[in-house]
Amino acid sequence: MPQPRAFEREFTMRFTSTPRGARLARRLVSHRLNDWGHPYTTPVNETLTLITAELTANAVRHGHVPGRDFHLRLTLAKDVVRIEVTDTRAEKRPPSSPPATDSLSESGRGLLLVAALADDWGVTPRRAAPGKTVWAELLVRQEGHPRTHRVAPKPTDVDLLLATASLLRDDLGSRPQDARHGGHRQ
Repeated sequence: MPQPRAFEREFTMRFTSTPRGARLARRLVSHRLNDWGHPYTTPVNETLTLITAELTANAVRHGHVPGRDFHLRLTLAKDVVRIEVTDTRAEKRPPSSPPATDSLSESGRGLLLVAALADDWGVTPRRAAPGKTVWAELLVRQEGHPRTHRVAPKPTDVDLLLATASLLRDDLGSRPQDARHGGHRQ
């Protein structure tokens, strides 16, 4: 298990275990990263927003317990951004390495995306309560770009990443700077 890093900034919040809660978590992570010096269009912001979308969707779909929320923690250290999503369902742990999925399947690729985009990720038991925490880390440079060199994904993976990223941009007016222009980008 990686050693905990001293963090410079932290954001922690609880969300309802619903698709709306997952969407709100994703948007708030993107806004927080922008506030922390990683603007919306930087690789760090876009990558962590996509990872957040996958982890929160999994918490809603696989970790939901009626009446229980999921928790999100975002930390920024000198060289790493870490996202943690905690739910209350201990018995549904994701596999340590994502299984291959059927190319015709409409789901089951979330952890493949997380594994491809994050520099490290894993699952730990929830402290002091039933459940689990799924976390991912992205190494960064001060300029807001990933520090590590990534291997280019296979063409089929690129298509999947682009399709998933387009789903994240469901509202043109979701970013504060877009609101100035009535939700229209210039």
